[in-house]
Amino acid sequence: MPLGTLDRDPPPFFRQGPSALSKLAVFSALALFLMVADARFKMMQPLRQVLATVLYPVQWLALQPVALVEGSVHYFDSLATAQQEQAQARKRLNLQSQRANQVEPLLLENERLRKLLGLRERLSSPALAAQVIYDAADPYTRKVVIDKGMADNVGLGSPVLDELGVLGQVTRVYPFVSEVTLVTDRDHAIPVLNVRTGARGVAFGDTSTHADAMELRFMAANADVAVGDLLTTSGVDGVYPPGLPVARVEKVERRVDAVFARIYCVPLALVAGAGHVMVLDPIAAAVPPRPVPDAPTVGAKRGDVR
Repeated sequence: MPLGTLDRDPPPFFRQGPSALSKLAVFSALALFLMVADARFKMMQPLRQVLATVLYPVQWLALQPVALVEGSVHYFDSLATAQQEQAQARKRLNLQSQRANQVEPLLLENERLRKLLGLRERLSSPALAAQVIYDAADPYTRKVVIDKGMADNVGLGSPVLDELGVLGQVTRVYPFVSEVTLVTDRDHAIPVLNVRTGARGVAFGDTSTHADAMELRFMAANADVAVGDLLTTSGVDGVYPPGLPVARVEKVERRVDAVFARIYCVPLALVAGAGHVMVLDPIAAAVPPRPVPDAPTVGAKRGDVR
């Protein structure tokens, strides 16, 4: 190709526009104009709104990882707090349930103690408060063990009462505990008095009908005894004070061919569930001893009056 035909103009890539200094001046003036116009006439406010609307989805997507992390942390913190509160609530509920279950036994025990204190005020003989520890190991007897013994001056044969009546009698005394034979034991007998008729008798423990029963024995077949009669201690044995409730007549059987009637009684004391009792001194301890007769004078003649 001939050299005359070549284009001597530089290619567009190497063409230079305005200088950098002129560009800086133009753009600076434009920025200053826009700032003054926006400050004075609020010309850029619509543009800001458009840009904020267009860029909001991008901002929302960019903030989702941060929100997800914050939500996860808040969820696990709330879960741990809720589990802790639930455990505390269950603990409080169990404690309240235990207290609620103890209310009725405590009320019943309080009522029994009040009755026992009321009975103690009506008694003239000294009384000692005691608590039933456990039942005797022998299954063929009706005995309990109380927490008072020789150290508390408990004597052999002392009557034992609860808030409702006569419970039994102390038959063995140890240094710190005592064994009480209940009125329903088959080997126990107690003199009683029929409050309605004033007739005396002897009540024995009887397990032939049911576990906690008594029988009024050696009463004539035509004796005036009716169902519902109250039997109290007669006081003639020198052990039990008179007037203490013992039992109530439950059933009377009269047979033509029998000399004695079969009289079944129900004890008034809680022989199967006594918790707190009173131990009395036998009334024989308060009775003065029998006076000793005077010895005859030596040399006294028969018929002499001294």
